Amino acid sequence: MKPAPPPIFALLALCSTLGALRLAAALPAADADDGGIALPPGFRALVAADNLVVGKKVGNTPEKLRFLAVAPNGDLYAKLVRGNILALRDTDGDGRFDLIKEFGPGDGGTHIAFHAGYLYHSSRTAVYRYKYTPGELVPASPLETIVKDLPAEKDHDAKAFGFDESGHMLVEVGSPFNVYSDGDRRKGAQGKTDAEVTQFQKTYGGFWRFDPAKPNQTQAADGVRFSTGHRHSLALQWHPASKHFFMAQMGRDGLNVIDPVHYDELDNAERVSEVMHLLREGSDLGWPRTYWDPIKKAHMLAPEYGGDGFKRLEPDPYDKPVVAFPGHWAPLQMTLYSGTQFPAKYRGGMFVAFHGSWNRAPRPQAGYKVAFVPFTAAGLPTGHYESFADDFNSADAAVPTRYRPGGVAVAPDGSLYIAETERGRIWRVMFTGETTPAAARVLAIAAAQPVRSLVDADTPGGKIFTQVCATCHLPNGSGVPGMHPALTTSAIVAGDATRLIDVLLKGPAAVLPADREKFSNVMPPLGGVYSDDDIASVINFLHNNFAKSAPPVTAAQIAARRPPP
Repeated sequence: MKPAPPPIFALLALCSTLGALRLAAALPAADADDGGIALPPGFRALVAADNLVVGKKVGNTPEKLRFLAVAPNGDLYAKLVRGNILALRDTDGDGRFDLIKEFGPGDGGTHIAFHAGYLYHSSRTAVYRYKYTPGELVPASPLETIVKDLPAEKDHDAKAFGFDESGHMLVEVGSPFNVYSDGDRRKGAQGKTDAEVTQFQKTYGGFWRFDPAKPNQTQAADGVRFSTGHRHSLALQWHPASKHFFMAQMGRDGLNVIDPVHYDELDNAERVSEVMHLLREGSDLGWPRTYWDPIKKAHMLAPEYGGDGFKRLEPDPYDKPVVAFPGHWAPLQMTLYSGTQFPAKYRGGMFVAFHGSWNRAPRPQAGYKVAFVPFTAAGLPTGHYESFADDFNSADAAVPTRYRPGGVAVAPDGSLYIAETERGRIWRVMFTGETTPAAARVLAIAAAQPVRSLVDADTPGGKIFTQVCATCHLPNGSGVPGMHPALTTSAIVAGDATRLIDVLLKGPAAVLPADREKFSNVMPPLGGVYSDDDIASVINFLHNNFAKSAPPVTAAQIAARRPPP
């Protein structure tokens, strides 16, 4: 017989049931279509702000919205990746932010949070704070630098932080590599030696502990390494019941690119989990030597270190995850549900915003959602997760998504804010107790780009495209906004053949102007990996599929542009 719930949970559930109608009356009106997202029964949503970053650029690079923080009075603060902080206020109580101001140092970043009367936020290289005065929308206090001069390289440079109840702050320094190896992300990459990994992890791939009140700390002089063996994690949250930090890590990719003999695209799409860990001081999560296979439920040896898809770590010296999510979903902000508006099952659990994949091709991209992880009364995860907010993606999973979740934060009344990164839309999710389906969607899904039937797919260039290029640019060449350029509209693909040859041989960073539009991930040079015939075949494949008017190229043209050895 199923045991009765603890008295406190039974009481909370009763309060939720009896108060549903009263609660619905106190909350603002939801949008008829819940802002275009799917929610569990009883939940409704409205768009509290929209298009916050549309048209915003830093140089030629589009601005992005990242994490959220809610002030005690309900004001919302949203961090911009390359610019300032947005401060948002609802002045008329309709649930929509009508007063928006910008402030900050202007050097961008990702994380933002309130703690002990301060508003903290991070850039690529530092953690700052403002003294918070209740009711003040834009802080009048001076900006304080708490941690400075943190390392920041081309990848995984965002800085997550979190606070415990003992006066400590953890700050992550991610690895700038997919896997710490020679030839990272390329076929045949070889893992670094144990000595090199040990030295590398003195600076990268872990969380460091700092004093949240001491100014101008540095990693070398003041930071204490708390945990190691990370790749990159932006989802970090303290749980007051268990008194532990929990984090969700972004797993590696490219198994089939590194070792196509032992791994295929299904392995890359499904065999590398995003993982939630309970962090203890001294934790080692196993990167770069291993990855977590959610199907085998084991740490597997990475191909860069001799793995073949079968070699497990036995005995396994590394911390095991407490929850395993599907591969490449990209967890961003994670928040503890500390409110009482939602039903009892949500209280004390974690909401995780997943940005969604770009690297599951040629399998469908996935993971554009907010998931909920239930926790026990003792503050420990139950080991599973469930989808909470969904339908952020377009109708065709092979094309870029309409929205990509990034931020989650709990409002003082217990509502949940969800932010997406590309346009800057913010939803407010509320529990009203309604059980009827939401009204028919009136915000139509953006027209999906047609699935292309690629020609010359069996040529060497077509096979290289499918195995390597499509991982980022997607099989139909549509790219991922802000991350990978579209080949279908690319002036590089359709333009001067010499420039395109140079881009493939040397990499875009060595060829294109410094003020070009930048993307999150950078294509490496292919000249050291593929022959003149292969490069010519790739270019002809691109022309035949995405720029039909462009003339063919020959291996001799490639050889003439290849840098000397």
